[in-house]
Amino acid sequence: MGNRKRMERLLPEEIEKRSFEIIAEELRMRGILLPAEQEMITKRVIHTSADFDYADTMTYSEGAVGIAKTLLSSGADIVTDTNMALSGINQRALASLGGRAHCFMADEEVARIAKERGTTRAAVSMEKAGKLKKPVIFAVGNAPTALLKLYEMMQESAWRPAFIIGVPVGFVNVEAAKELIMETDVPYIVNRGRKGGSNVAAAICNALLYELTGAR
Repeated sequence: MGNRKRMERLLPEEIEKRSFEIIAEELRMRGILLPAEQEMITKRVIHTSADFDYADTMTYSEGAVGIAKTLLSSGADIVTDTNMALSGINQRALASLGGRAHCFMADEEVARIAKERGTTRAAVSMEKAGKLKKPVIFAVGNAPTALLKLYEMMQESAWRPAFIIGVPVGFVNVEAAKELIMETDVPYIVNRGRKGGSNVAAAICNALLYELTGAR
């Protein structure tokens, strides 16, 4: 009984604000000062995951946040590798900037081609997304094969994605796929190591969108 946490009585609209206050307090206690440009993204990832390891492992290419915000402000689309990430992105905020979110994992043609080739739908869906006729931010939270396909596409042609959010979670090829993306000339936000997920990919997208639109 003596170790029970004190309950806080908050209105629904106050809960997120209080959560971010707690995150800021704990970061200070840990002696962690996040770079100003990256702070709102890393904090939202921590908020989504309750995992402070992200304060150390979230990795940004030079000027990444500004580049991503410029792309979104100009109407860039977002492509995800899971319908879970797709559903987690604030599509109303994205639409207000002229963009759309896509996930091709359930596309029948993608499924057919993947079966014929003996590869993953995530990889084939990246190929399909590469044919979109506008700038695209790729938000990968689940499948390292999606990142590997993007890397392969860049090696085989002059095609480049506008931006990559590379945060797949898991054990097989996850870390290697992330490292390959960080070796390219494409701007990126990557979480080093095994951690990540569709919720993290969506949180990064939303952090950028909220900064631009003020939506929640």
